Amino acid sequence: MDADLKREVIYDNYSNPSNRGHIENEEYIYVNTNNSSCIDNIDLWVKLKSGIIEDIKFDGEACAISTASTSIMTKELVGKSIEEAKKFIENFYNMIEEREYDSNILNEALAFDEIYKQANRKTCATLPYKGILDALEKYKNE
Repeated sequence: MDADLKREVIYDNYSNPSNRGHIENEEYIYVNTNNSSCIDNIDLWVKLKSGIIEDIKFDGEACAISTASTSIMTKELVGKSIEEAKKFIENFYNMIEEREYDSNILNEALAFDEIYKQANRKTCATLPYKGILDALEKYKNE
């Protein structure tokens, strides 16, 4: 993915994020994830059934990187099994940390493949992933 396409993907997902919205429904697991060093504060609602992520909604205040990353993550994870989601998340973290990863499964998330060059932005890009991992842990413990 070239630099112009990366910027376009990030901008599009920031300015018109997918799956944004507040939901009050007991079928959803709620988690909050935030960055204490900036404004990023994201609420996630995750609906799982029989080990499949059926829906994810998010709301909150966050920078362009966090918002775009959350939007992309929600699009990628809805419909995946927990194991598929964990594989996606692991590959995303590997990419962010400059470790070996499978670029074939990351799709739009590849827009963040050079975020390591701005170490302070890693937290922005990974914030929603920390939240989704918390939600998956809550699901496992229910």
